[in-house]
Amino acid sequence: MLNLLSVNWDNHIPNWRTAMEEVPFHILVLVIEGCVHYTVDGTDYVGEEGHFLFIPQGSSRSGQNARTGTHRKYTILFRTDPQLTSGIPFLDERRFIKFKISNFQYIAGRCGKLFEATRGGNRYRSIICTGIMQELLGMLAEELEKPELTPMKLLFARTIHDYLLSHYREPLQIAQIADLINRTPGYATHLFKEAYGLTPIKYMHDLRMAEARKLLLQSDMTVADIAFYLGYYDSSYFFKMFKKAVGMSPTAFSCAEQSL
Repeated sequence: MLNLLSVNWDNHIPNWRTAMEEVPFHILVLVIEGCVHYTVDGTDYVGEEGHFLFIPQGSSRSGQNARTGTHRKYTILFRTDPQLTSGIPFLDERRFIKFKISNFQYIAGRCGKLFEATRGGNRYRSIICTGIMQELLGMLAEELEKPELTPMKLLFARTIHDYLLSHYREPLQIAQIADLINRTPGYATHLFKEAYGLTPIKYMHDLRMAEARKLLLQSDMTVADIAFYLGYYDSSYFFKMFKKAVGMSPTAFSCAEQSL
């Protein structure tokens, strides 16, 4: 049985530090930006952007900002029934892990959704949070067991990834992406999903939604302006995509964040 305790969002906290202690719960950490330094059972680790860390219950842990400065991260605290097995090796073995995930934007979006859900008044909040947690744990376990891609496949996947990062606001044609690696559209789509866990189209929308969330909180742009800026020339379609990704409308999201 999974018991979610809290989801925290650390956003460039000056002098962030947590004392050495034996933690009475499991901890999942996703580093969104910057670096964070942990000492776990006497070993030092640095989590960088895109790193996921699992610190098992009973570990001796301390943490602080890295020397390079502050960071942004999600921290999820939870417990499981020690008498039951989950089928997830790192969780059942209570084994520390740190690795860089491939489908970073999607995972970051799910952590953001989990953070928002824990603060909402929805009467189905518990079911929603449990579902997201199970998805995250399952995806992490799957990621750890993925066979390594060949150097050439990894190069192709990264070529597509870098293109999407630079052009996600533009209309996306799979044929154009396939031309980048001189392969068929079907091959390019399958390869990218193999490497990053989602299709190029889905990844593009995730990048747009991550930027939309930032613009809603950190700019004076209207929702219509943001939709157009991100390549959604139909505002109603942007509303639909945002609500599907975040669980609420852009306006509701902005109001909810400002009230925290």
